[in-house]
Amino acid sequence: MSKFLHALFLIATLALAAGAQTRRAAQTTAKPKPTTGAAASKPTTQTPTRRPTPTPTPAQQQQQQQQQGGAKAEDCGCEAGPLPDVLATVNSIKITRADLSPEVLQRIQALQQDVVDARKQILDVKINGILLDAEAKKRGVSNQKLFEDEVVNKTIQPTNAEAQAYFTQNRQQIEQQAGRPIEFSEIGEQVLAFLRNQRQDERSKQFANGLRAAYAVKVTMGDVRPPANDAERARVLASVNGQNITSGEIEDDLRPLVGQTQEQVYLLRKNDVDQRVNDILLGQEAQKRGVTERALLESEISSKVPVVTEAQAQDFYNKNKERIGGMDFTQAKYQIIQFMQGEEQRKLEAALVAKLRNGATVQTFLTPPAPLVYKIAIDDQPLKGNPDASVTVVEFTDYQCPNCAAAQPTLERLIAEYGDRVRFVVRDFPLTQHADAEKAAEAAEAAREQGKYWDFTAILFRNQSSLKPEQLKQYARVLGLDLAKFGAALDSGRFADKVQRDLNDGERVGVNGTPTFFINGLRATDASYETLKAALDAALKK
Repeated sequence: MSKFLHALFLIATLALAAGAQTRRAAQTTAKPKPTTGAAASKPTTQTPTRRPTPTPTPAQQQQQQQQQGGAKAEDCGCEAGPLPDVLATVNSIKITRADLSPEVLQRIQALQQDVVDARKQILDVKINGILLDAEAKKRGVSNQKLFEDEVVNKTIQPTNAEAQAYFTQNRQQIEQQAGRPIEFSEIGEQVLAFLRNQRQDERSKQFANGLRAAYAVKVTMGDVRPPANDAERARVLASVNGQNITSGEIEDDLRPLVGQTQEQVYLLRKNDVDQRVNDILLGQEAQKRGVTERALLESEISSKVPVVTEAQAQDFYNKNKERIGGMDFTQAKYQIIQFMQGEEQRKLEAALVAKLRNGATVQTFLTPPAPLVYKIAIDDQPLKGNPDASVTVVEFTDYQCPNCAAAQPTLERLIAEYGDRVRFVVRDFPLTQHADAEKAAEAAEAAREQGKYWDFTAILFRNQSSLKPEQLKQYARVLGLDLAKFGAALDSGRFADKVQRDLNDGERVGVNGTPTFFINGLRATDASYETLKAALDAALKK
């Protein structure tokens, strides 16, 4: 779905585990089919409901085994390791690769195909990056200035009428995602930003094609395959103005996506195997009791689901009002009741699964992929704590991101607790959906030049709705900075390339939202105090 549709869905959905990050919006020209809010908001669980398990023919088994690694597993190069023939055993019954469901095999194939496609796209991005560098050098301007001149300034801006027309055409999908009626006035700015990104993306392609025609570009390997060994990493895939792009460079940039794909594939297989275990145990328990599986589920789950009252739904609404996103209780009541009853049913399902597993012998042989460890540069970056510490926390932040502002007290608490044993480093990652974030990041660098980085960024986080250049200069005045020096740096974009370097490095290690934390190169799962403290303690023990 488009990013602004996705944003609306996130606001309205009843999956109330609030995200710890603000995501970096991607530019897209496609309008994927939406998922309904009810279906998407329901948390996934492993229910004990038995599914049909017809025995596949030998030909079907062979086809499934080929599919489980993608159409051509060697083209992906993203398996964490060899997949065992037997994935699990339950009371001596074997669950093999052939038992993976067709739906899971199809999803794995799609994920791995994404990696195949991304490998080709990264080669194009690298070619375009070299061309952009060459053209910027030729014109004597920064890459950022060249991009602004040739892409941003030459992109025809969408009008309110065009945004209104797009909204009208897609209103049904938008309201379906939000779960409520939506007026154009509520999301007009988001629609404009979405259309602007579409057009800017198209203009970027036109500019890149023009550069390719003007410079010496030679693609030596049309088939971008993953390297089979270290020697193949040196294989030259393309040459741009005499500068070679190797297979190893592509794989380095692809590493975050490969790691993410390995994790997703592992979870898909594991969840499918767990479901198969539950199916077998359910069948065995029903046979033991001399009843049907349906009767067993009715007695253990359906008949025990408590009725959620309107008062309980009202209490839930009051506690989660901000997360529900604009709906009053009358609008949200039935969705809340449905959600709460679903939660009660899932608790009963989990209890039955645990009971059945406790009385069984279950072994699984799937191995989770090893977590990726990244090398993240920290030279010439804002730093607190012990500069010589063996443990380094790197935060990628956005000064217009509410979640980043909310994370600051947590960060300050950790700095106070670990300051002499840990170094805390900040890098910029302004998100495209935050119009003033990039200039705010440049302003923070201009303040750092005058020794006031931390004071200045504290003001930025407290005033996230007021980050226009004139307001940034006012904050510099409040801190007593040299206004002429600060203003010249801000107006000229002197620190734009430094901010861009942070962005590039962040994307290279898979950052797609803020705040994102790395502890000694390992990405933290979220920005909570508990998660970061546990990661710091583990790193210090090592």
